[in-house]
Amino acid sequence: MLKTLVSFVFATAILAISPGPDNIFVLTQSITYGKKQGLATVAGLLTGCLVHTTLVAFGVSAILTQHKNLFFILKLFGSGYLLYLAYKAYTSNAQITFSADTQKKKSAITLYKTGFWMNVLNPKVTIFFLAFFPQFLFSKTLSPIIQFYILGAIFIIVSFLIFATIAVLSATIARYIKQHTTVNIYLKWMQIVVFILIAVFIIL
Repeated sequence: MLKTLVSFVFATAILAISPGPDNIFVLTQSITYGKKQGLATVAGLLTGCLVHTTLVAFGVSAILTQHKNLFFILKLFGSGYLLYLAYKAYTSNAQITFSADTQKKKSAITLYKTGFWMNVLNPKVTIFFLAFFPQFLFSKTLSPIIQFYILGAIFIIVSFLIFATIAVLSATIARYIKQHTTVNIYLKWMQIVVFILIAVFIIL
C-alpha cells in the first residue's frame, strides 16, 4: 500500500514538473499578470481535477464491480495511452515561449475561472486520469471510489505545491530558461522517460 502511494507521489511530481499545457500556462500567466493571478490559475486548474477524479472514480469503480476482466483491458489502454503521450512529447517542440502582453490586466477570479474551465472541458485530462489513476489502486479492502478520491487528493496536493512554486518563482524560472535553452531538451526527455516508465510499470 505505502509503496504504491509513494510511487504515485513520485510519478505525479515528475509529471507536474515536466513541461506541459498546465504548468506552462501557469508560468506564462504568472509572468504576464503577476504571482497572485498565477496562484489563482493554479487553484482553478486543480479544482477542475476534482471533476475528472469524480468521473473516473465512479466510472472505473462500476467496471471493477461488474466486469472485473475489463480491468486488464483498462490496464492495456492505460499503458498504450501513456506510450502515445511519450511519442507526442518526443515529436513536440521542446521550446517554451513566453507571452509579454500586459496591456489588459486580468483579475484573479477571471484567471481562476479560466483555469477551471480549461481543465474541466479538456477531454484529454479525463483520458489521462482514466489511464493513470486505476494503476495505483492500493487496497483490496477499501472501496475503489474512496481510493480514487485519495489518489485525487494526493495528485492535487502534489501538483499544487509544484505549480504554486512555479507561480511564485515564475520570473526566475523564465529568466533561467531563456538563459539556458538546453534545459528545454532535458525537461522534454524527462517527460518522455516518465511516461514510458509508468507504462512499463502498468504492464508489469
